Amino acid sequence: MRPRPAPRELVSAVEASAIDQQALQRGDRRALAKAITLVESSLEQHREQAQQLLESLLPATGNSIRVGISGVPGVGKSTFIETFGLYLIEQGKRVAVLAVDPSSPLAGGSILGDKTRMEQLSRREEAYIRPSPASGALGGVAQKTRETMLLCEAAGYDVILVETVGVGQSEYQVAGMVDFFMVLMLPGGGDELQGIKRGILELADALVINKADGDSVQLARKARQHYNSAMNLLRHTSFWTPQVMTCSALKNDNIDAIWGMIVDYYFQALKADAFASKRARQNRDWMRQLLNEMLLQKLASNPRIKALLPELEQRVEAGGTTAYAAARQLIALL
Repeated sequence: MRPRPAPRELVSAVEASAIDQQALQRGDRRALAKAITLVESSLEQHREQAQQLLESLLPATGNSIRVGISGVPGVGKSTFIETFGLYLIEQGKRVAVLAVDPSSPLAGGSILGDKTRMEQLSRREEAYIRPSPASGALGGVAQKTRETMLLCEAAGYDVILVETVGVGQSEYQVAGMVDFFMVLMLPGGGDELQGIKRGILELADALVINKADGDSVQLARKARQHYNSAMNLLRHTSFWTPQVMTCSALKNDNIDAIWGMIVDYYFQALKADAFASKRARQNRDWMRQLLNEMLLQKLASNPRIKALLPELEQRVEAGGTTAYAAARQLIALL
């Protein structure tokens, strides 16, 4: 009888103890992959090991430019990221792509198809593509994406591109973990503008109208005028005026100008002392979010609360008590 293979979590536990930090900092892809697997593990013992690893690597992090890329399905995010990544490699950069894939709501599985969609980029030694299942995280953003960014920085990647699934609250989550947030748009003009949330426009450092080629060139120019007018009505940071640009990832058109815009933003942020302060604020907000999640976990694992919760839920449903009173009764048990 053939022995059953060990579960992935157990395999990663064995490998976790053998992660070579020096190899990771030299850019060894195998060491980086092992470290990311450890960070993504849901087992408590792995979380402790992952935090020790991250603490020791912190001095080697923070040296990249983090770019968030969002947009509705069909806008060409993967094509854009591949073209953009290849351009950055030509400029001497090492590029990490963290692509968050939608998870199945039933089995929790993920398609993880970004490596097949970015064939040319995935073959380059200077690029590292890590598809991560969203696995129920708010808005489809993988919970461990922030920590994976730190590992990629420690491994020497100069530019980190974070792709979202482009639905729900993912834009807000990604904007809170990157230096520059870009929203890709389709050539559509005023009609499409009606479907954009004002909050997303306020978050965007740039709107990039992709697929500006062939018959869509005039549409893209018209859309750019509409978006420019909309962006001028919104309040943004004091040192940067959000840009609206057009490009064709398929034709490799205007990709260099988009990178030039990001570099311009970077130097303006440094000059205004806004770069470091933004990252510090993001770290503080991330700590608070983790604190809320940990408190919820502690609440859910408390045996007294678990015993009382079904009874209180029934009373709230039946109108026997208010939701506020029931919640306060549960909190008092902590």
